[in-house]
Amino acid sequence: MLDRNSPVPLYAQLEDVLRAGILNHEWEVNTPIPSEVELSKIHNLSRMTVRSVITRLVNEGLLYRVQGKGTFVSEPKIATRSLAYMGIREQLEMMGYETTTQLVNFDIIRADAYLSGLFSIQPGEPVQYIERVRSVNDDPISIHRSYIPQKLCPSLTDENMETEQLCVIMERQYGLKADKVSESLSAILANEREAEMMLVEPRCPLLMLEDINKTAAGVVFEYSKVLFRGDKIKLHFEF
Repeated sequence: MLDRNSPVPLYAQLEDVLRAGILNHEWEVNTPIPSEVELSKIHNLSRMTVRSVITRLVNEGLLYRVQGKGTFVSEPKIATRSLAYMGIREQLEMMGYETTTQLVNFDIIRADAYLSGLFSIQPGEPVQYIERVRSVNDDPISIHRSYIPQKLCPSLTDENMETEQLCVIMERQYGLKADKVSESLSAILANEREAEMMLVEPRCPLLMLEDINKTAAGVVFEYSKVLFRGDKIKLHFEF
């Protein structure tokens, strides 16, 4: 029950009660929590207060709503570290997850102004473009897009792209290893193609992690963008 003599606001107490119930498996994954009406009666709170608390937990990814059916407990997010620390596939497999990789696109594009400046090449020079979808237990969690100057990896093919990590292939075949990584994180809204690939609704929020990989000599050899489903992945950074 909530403590009405506590300096902690009642809505915050209810949020703590529900969060504890979720994390302690009082309600199992994909099972409903009590309805707004039930929670209002149990805790003697207005439905508006209860609804606002549930909305916060939905936005946090602990709960999800199904229209006409109620509010359910979400699957726990997969916690991973920065890709500068270790590749996402390697991290997931170390945690015991079964992962699969689908190669969606392997093409040669022409460097635009941004890529030519980033790689110190001439505009129009060929750049390898590689796009993959990574899944856990057949559930898509991320889209990986890599850009690599063709002159650094002239014989790179799509062979083994679905069974090996790209970083392993580049180090083994071309001696390209990331010694320095520049990384940035932002939030975007999925376009229709990305939504279809990730099995989410268009304009669903995604996390975008951008990496610029450099050799020990300072040569930029890869620019990558990884889009994560925010409801499935939690990124952990240490400084």
